[in-house]
Amino acid sequence: MADKKFNPLPGFGLTMGYTLFYLSALVLIPIAALFLKTFQLSWHDFWRVVTHPQAIAAYKLTFGASLIAALLNAFFGTLLAWVLVRYEFWGKRFVDALVDFPFALPTAVAGLTISSLFVANGWLGRYLVPMGIQIAYTRVAIIIALTFVGLPFVVRTLQPVLANLEGEIEEAAATLGASRLRTFFSILAPTLFPTVLTGFALAFARAVGEYGSVVFVSTNMPYKTQIAPYLIVVRLDEFDYHAATAIAVVLLIISFLILALINYLEGWASRFHN
Repeated sequence: MADKKFNPLPGFGLTMGYTLFYLSALVLIPIAALFLKTFQLSWHDFWRVVTHPQAIAAYKLTFGASLIAALLNAFFGTLLAWVLVRYEFWGKRFVDALVDFPFALPTAVAGLTISSLFVANGWLGRYLVPMGIQIAYTRVAIIIALTFVGLPFVVRTLQPVLANLEGEIEEAAATLGASRLRTFFSILAPTLFPTVLTGFALAFARAVGEYGSVVFVSTNMPYKTQIAPYLIVVRLDEFDYHAATAIAVVLLIISFLILALINYLEGWASRFHN
């Protein structure tokens, strides 16, 4: 009889029990409490809160800006990961370290830095504002802030995959007469697409929940530059806890559905490639 493979960790029962406890304490119980608080509202009151024009405008801005930021990160993050993996250049370690900068920098500091750049007397704003380009305290500034905080998720997700991607395959395709464009779409794109989707999903989820940087780069005006997380804070300041939890539940459900769709597409892309 074959020997069992040695496992340095404790048995399945202990590790599984700790896993379930950890997930329950940090994820399931808080989410259950959120839903229970919301269920104290009648269906009529819940629907009135979550479909209020101010809430609808906040949803549109939150998910729209997060989607644009995630798409930008998926494109430029892929290019950045490619450069860091495939090329050697002076200062590469410094550039690679900068990718993690949004992880270490407090989001409030990031928002304050971005807003100070684009105000009328900022380093960039002093040139852009006279040209009629207003970025500070607009939706564009919100997208920039969300792109900033989400960039590392795409780059760090792609780098290991690119590092393990053998360059000989591309060389063989070139030897057989394939152009660079055909090599990219026939070999590289199908291989990288599931990983890019994963990075996109992580960046999108990070952007949806972002609050600290956005409050500094936008005027937080209802119907214009007010994101859903900030609207939740407004409702909490008004001691309207049921409305705050109702809006939070809508954010949670929509985010879950979008991420589930992305995970389905990722799995489909992986099976299609294989």
